[in-house]
Amino acid sequence: MKVYLEPFKIISLENAAGNLRDRLLIHILFHLGCRISEALAIAVDDVDLTRSTITIQHLKTRIKLSCPDCKASLGRSHSFCPKCGIKVKDAVAKQIEHRRQRILPIDHETVKMLKEYIDRGGAVVKDDKRLLFAINRHRAWQIIKEASEKAGLPKLINPETGKVHYIGPHKLRDAFAVHAVKQNDSGDGLRLLQEHLGHQSFNTTAKYRKVSGQEHREWYDKLWEAD
Repeated sequence: MKVYLEPFKIISLENAAGNLRDRLLIHILFHLGCRISEALAIAVDDVDLTRSTITIQHLKTRIKLSCPDCKASLGRSHSFCPKCGIKVKDAVAKQIEHRRQRILPIDHETVKMLKEYIDRGGAVVKDDKRLLFAINRHRAWQIIKEASEKAGLPKLINPETGKVHYIGPHKLRDAFAVHAVKQNDSGDGLRLLQEHLGHQSFNTTAKYRKVSGQEHREWYDKLWEAD
């Protein structure tokens, strides 16, 4: 049972996809390492084929709870307001949106694939935007699951929990991150990977060193090196 997908496995996954749109979806998820929500939000206007870049728009929503009396911030476990001390029965919930963007470089193969797809009229107008993939998350999951079954790829195991998972969109993001770490696991390499993936915490990025197994292997091999 594999922990992550190697690049050659993703090529077989891409080749097993039924059409150009589905192949492009798989290709983008791996070559950009973006989240599925980010991939599905990519519009033609976000693609700059001349500069070989894609602008990723990321909208994150969270709920902020506050005391109905003094408006102090509350945690989900609070029964009493830490500021005014009243018993909180019904906290006031407010939806907070954080919108961020980052510009990612894309390789020549991805540029060529995007140009072919756009020139063929693959983009679909939805909500006044020409989206590359006018599909929902459920359909994206289906596309990748069906392609992985057709390609005969095994399920993946979570190294921390031992749970077995189907190959889904996030596994392609993981595969990109592990591939990047194996190419360059220096401090600068990990910092650039953090920026590319859009991680706010460095610890989230650093976990891919553990997943790849390379750092563990090098540490273990050094234990038995001759003095």
